[in-house]
Amino acid sequence: MPRRALGARLWEKPAEYAEDGSLRKRSVWVIRDGKLNVATGCPVVPELPDRGRGAAEPALADFLTRKHNPAREEDRALGEILVTDVLTVYAEDKAPKHARPEKTAARLLQLGTWWEGKRVSEVNGKSVRAYGTWRKKTAWKSARPDSTGKRPRTVTDAGVRRELEDLQAALNHYLREGHMRAVVKVPLPEKSLPKERYLERDEAARLLRTMLHMPERQTVHRGPRKGQVIETAKRPARHLARFLLVGIYTGTRAAAICGAGFAPAEGRGWVDLKRGIYHRRGVGVAETKKRQPPVRLPKRLLAHIRRWARTPRKDGSMPEHVVEFRGLPVGEVNKGFAAVVAAAGLGPDVTPHTLRHTCATWMMQAGVDLWQAAAFLGMTVAMLEKVYGHHRPDFQEEAAGALDKGGRRVVETIDVEDAFTRRAA
Repeated sequence: MPRRALGARLWEKPAEYAEDGSLRKRSVWVIRDGKLNVATGCPVVPELPDRGRGAAEPALADFLTRKHNPAREEDRALGEILVTDVLTVYAEDKAPKHARPEKTAARLLQLGTWWEGKRVSEVNGKSVRAYGTWRKKTAWKSARPDSTGKRPRTVTDAGVRRELEDLQAALNHYLREGHMRAVVKVPLPEKSLPKERYLERDEAARLLRTMLHMPERQTVHRGPRKGQVIETAKRPARHLARFLLVGIYTGTRAAAICGAGFAPAEGRGWVDLKRGIYHRRGVGVAETKKRQPPVRLPKRLLAHIRRWARTPRKDGSMPEHVVEFRGLPVGEVNKGFAAVVAAAGLGPDVTPHTLRHTCATWMMQAGVDLWQAAAFLGMTVAMLEKVYGHHRPDFQEEAAGALDKGGRRVVETIDVEDAFTRRAA
């Protein structure tokens, strides 16, 4: 029986040497598709964790897009359908409509790398576990162990689960479109335990001070002080102070904060400075399960945002976004936020999403009505009570009070003479 073709994939072509041992051609990444070899122009870099593969992956994705027309025939058997067909159809039909399409595309690319050449009929517990094992050994593309001296971070169980959720969504979409005959269930890893970390008031204040005053550090590259790390007069984390205040006082997710502007524009949220309403969902963006309802801004925060809106940039132009860095909107804050957290002496469990937990927890501690708080945060009352209800001051107060009485019933004493007096009257 002939071996099944592996399909288009990246191949590390070995270096070529002359008879005298001199290097003729460097080792490069090549796309192999059967007998066809297509150069990517990307060299193999042994110093990097992925040996430079990440730079060649866009070339592979482009090759697959041009070469591979996803099979959209009706009602096919699972053994006839490539998993990459399913992923490509999903990438074309659904991913562009997601809130962060570039993130979805990156996850689908990772899935396609491992499932290349495999059929939908091979999606089972064994293959899914094998995928998880492979992914958890993969270092982050941003890892630079040679320059940082730190062990590269790898993909976690939560990351694997998120990617497999995309695979399940792609299979469901393919079935709904009528391209395959049967339902396929992806065995997902167990969900991670929910994080309950929130900031105490003093921790939030310490983090804010660090963002405002942490100096920039640079390494001297020439002169008698070469190699020394010095502090400059620049304060590179001040834009994160705005992110912190908006996150804590509105409970908005990080991506929505980074995209918020001072005027309505297609695809982004905006702040109505006159009415004090923050429209978190982008203009023209469809509603998703990550609800982003409008929220009324607290007066203190609104005063800050109005001041930010009328403070010109260094070049004299007026700002367009609530959070900007060097006059440009901020895409992500993960790295900068982590650096400030470490400088403030807080643990790595404090992440940008911790600000949303903090907002919900503070409202529960203040005894805010559950319906009001749920509408403010954009979640259901049931979810709010399940995750944050134990922070309310009246949490299980009656039950605990009954035990304080030692199980004794409180019997109301009645003044008999007074009772007869009231009856006679």
